[in-house]
Amino acid sequence: MSAPTLVILAAGMASRYGSQKQTEGFGPHGETIMDYSIYDAIRAGFGKVVFIIRADFADAFKASFEPKLNGKIKTEYVFQSLDKYTQGKNVNPERAKPWGTAHAVLCTKGVVNEPFAVINADDYYGKEAFVQAYNFLTAECNDKTYCILGYELSNTLSENGTVSRGVCSIDSNNVLTQINERTKIYRKDGQIVFEEDGVLTPLNEDTRVSMNFMCFAPNFIDLCEKEFDLFLEKQGQELKSEFYIPYVTGQFSSKGLGNVKVIPTNAKWFGVTYKEDAPGVKQSIHELVNSNVYPQKLW
Repeated sequence: MSAPTLVILAAGMASRYGSQKQTEGFGPHGETIMDYSIYDAIRAGFGKVVFIIRADFADAFKASFEPKLNGKIKTEYVFQSLDKYTQGKNVNPERAKPWGTAHAVLCTKGVVNEPFAVINADDYYGKEAFVQAYNFLTAECNDKTYCILGYELSNTLSENGTVSRGVCSIDSNNVLTQINERTKIYRKDGQIVFEEDGVLTPLNEDTRVSMNFMCFAPNFIDLCEKEFDLFLEKQGQELKSEFYIPYVTGQFSSKGLGNVKVIPTNAKWFGVTYKEDAPGVKQSIHELVNSNVYPQKLW
């Protein structure tokens, strides 16, 4: 069996951050957060990395990553654009916002043909999580069994604004029963809440959430295509609707197509949603380097 692939979502517009955080340097020698994820994936045994990016910054992106990854891991590039998989569909011609993370995965159709993990470009997941993902992808993953790396909600908040998280409901066997994308989670008066239509709902500190670190068999890409068609029928005219990975994962579960395991991970997470998050990310990486989790110069 071929080694699993790592798919990195790097096509986002970073509207809240204000610049291309995917390629911003946070490490001592200008390493991006992605660099550390790729380094951890290589150590865990992944054989290929597929970057989902926008065509308009492809040349600069490749110029940054190809020299340092050459000979270390196979690389491929996929472009996400609004027109992909929308031919003949009733979509709003004024829409500018990308279709979202599940559409990004759909754009890998024909490129990813082996079990794969998906991560965000701007999240640090911890080396232990990549080992857990590799073990699942090589030992348990199949057309009817996927997994989510489940992080504790309290460890995934930003001090600088609201965050979006896939909130997982699980049974006694850690199998997903429901996943809901909550787009406005924050801490208020010492309690974690999510806000929807002006209503605040509390969430437990130890709630398991998806940070978009998920593991799939390649048939998940076909499911994304089927669900995207249905999504466009209902929401194709909306200017800002998004087609999320957690939504398709939830459909896989609710339609009885298979089970999604939620694998609890104690790996340390941090990320950059807002510009104000950057100093904390740099400090966290500095501490990991000083603790010899990573070398001073990664590549």
